[in-house]
Amino acid sequence: MQPEVVCLGEPMLEFNQVRGEAYYLPGHGGDTSNAAIAAARQGAAVGMLTALGADAFGQSFMDLWRDEGVDASRVIHNPDAHTAVYFVTHTDAGHAFSYLRAGSAASRIGSQDIPADYIAPARIMHVSGISQAISDSACDAVFHAIEIARENGTQVSYDTNLRLKLWPLDRARAVIHAAMTKCDIALPGLEDAQALTGLDAPDAIADFYLGLGAGIVALTLGAEGTLVATAEERRLVPSIPVKPVDATAAGDTFDGAFLAELSRGRDPFAAAAYANAAAARPTQGYGAVAPMPRRAEVEAVLASG
Repeated sequence: MQPEVVCLGEPMLEFNQVRGEAYYLPGHGGDTSNAAIAAARQGAAVGMLTALGADAFGQSFMDLWRDEGVDASRVIHNPDAHTAVYFVTHTDAGHAFSYLRAGSAASRIGSQDIPADYIAPARIMHVSGISQAISDSACDAVFHAIEIARENGTQVSYDTNLRLKLWPLDRARAVIHAAMTKCDIALPGLEDAQALTGLDAPDAIADFYLGLGAGIVALTLGAEGTLVATAEERRLVPSIPVKPVDATAAGDTFDGAFLAELSRGRDPFAAAAYANAAAARPTQGYGAVAPMPRRAEVEAVLASG
């Protein structure tokens, strides 16, 4: 299968604490893998580029992607490294993440591991700040993948996904801004963008990313919705009101659904309305992947609104 949307980044096995309980539910995470699955559940042809350990956790991802219809034919299996793991703990202050990812197979990816023939025919390639933060070699690999995409007319999508446990703000700012100058679709979250740009107002942040070169900016604002901006127009696309339980992968679900709709030829405002509806669903269940909706569920939510 030749994917329409290719996602590049680090998958992580998830252990998510059930609120008020002492046990954790196993699952799958990693921002770009989540986005890939979300896009596939909306009917897009999706492929994943990454590396896994030759371990049970890595095999569980291969099984997951097979079951979800995500092409994993170009995934690297590294017998000398492990598949990354993270834990989500819930308190009254919100959810906190703990990671076991240093030296993971995905963090050992380099530019030499990026398959140009897989990226070139795709419509969209999706990466994130985390894809670049996990190691210097992974950072270089993402820049290399971006250049391949640009040379072949593949649109580049970038979610800032700022994780200051992985790198200092100054380096994150320099790398993410440099990547954003080469991207077509900017997918920042408000809190990340405020830290990275030093700006507070959503419109100013949208202007900043448009100024770096993005053709589409979709700035997610939580319960306020999504500010979608192009050079010609901008609109605040309202969110779907819900009572959240766990927001672990809401942003990744938005990304996947948004990119799936763009790949179907929808305009960014309609794509954002759809993606907002898709992203509301995972906040009402635990874990990253299990609560992600499929197209029929999203369309039912939109029809009822």
